[in-house]
Amino acid sequence: MLRPSRGFVMILLARLLLGLLLTGAVAFIAWRRAALTAGGAAGAVLVGTAIFGFGGLAWGLLLIAFFVLSTLLSHYREAQKERLAAEKFEKGAVRDLGQVLANGGAGALIAAAAYLLYPEPVMLAAFVGAMATVNADTWATEIGVLSRETPRLITSLQPVEPGSSGGVTGLGTLATAAGGLAIGVAALIFLALDAPLGAVSLNALAHPGGDALGWLLPIALVGGLAGSLFDSLLGATVQAIYTCPVCHKETEKRLHTCGTPTERLRGWAWLNNDLVNFSASLVGALVSAGMWLLAA
Repeated sequence: MLRPSRGFVMILLARLLLGLLLTGAVAFIAWRRAALTAGGAAGAVLVGTAIFGFGGLAWGLLLIAFFVLSTLLSHYREAQKERLAAEKFEKGAVRDLGQVLANGGAGALIAAAAYLLYPEPVMLAAFVGAMATVNADTWATEIGVLSRETPRLITSLQPVEPGSSGGVTGLGTLATAAGGLAIGVAALIFLALDAPLGAVSLNALAHPGGDALGWLLPIALVGGLAGSLFDSLLGATVQAIYTCPVCHKETEKRLHTCGTPTERLRGWAWLNNDLVNFSASLVGALVSAGMWLLAA
């Protein structure tokens, strides 16, 4: 078994330290501004340090871009969204440990695998797909819930209330595409600025067809759409959904906003929204990686 060189270890430690300092600062500010709980801040440091350390500066900046964009969007017309769908969602805009791991956990695992096990361009494609999915899903939720169009269940097209798991609208779908594409654009910018610290050199990241990094845009778009739609599919079928016996409202909460314990209506009891988001990010990663391999 080959032992890692001293230089390899020192570079990794330096990158992990950089990640710890940067994500620690961002997490502290987010905690002070009530964008993260204490547990969420700890999770952000863990995930961010791993992505910065194993993926490099561009990968870490992509994570921060997702967090900043999603946090800002969660406060857009916040009062209106609270009135429309707050009772539907298991958790609010202040992200806890579970939400942070659900949104960034797959990316951290991919970054570690890319650095330690398989430093090939397809791993960047997978990472972009994972981040595109969580961003696309966030945009779909935060913007789609404001649609004037009645949401319809993705499986049966039956009308559902705004914020219902598995419900989709035209506006939400457009937001999904925009969220995925935004990650692709951000990835292009950050990778163009960062060559030395990446887990894979920029020269190795050129598309097989000679399109340089332009392939990141369709990969982010398609991967983000696929992952987000898979999220909706799980929400409409096997995600745990509850009902309030007093208000007769569907919700993801085990304790309804009225204070009444809810009863499980459908889905697997263990499959909550955090696990759905994590699963969807893996699907987005696989779709994006698959697109890369098909083009190679």
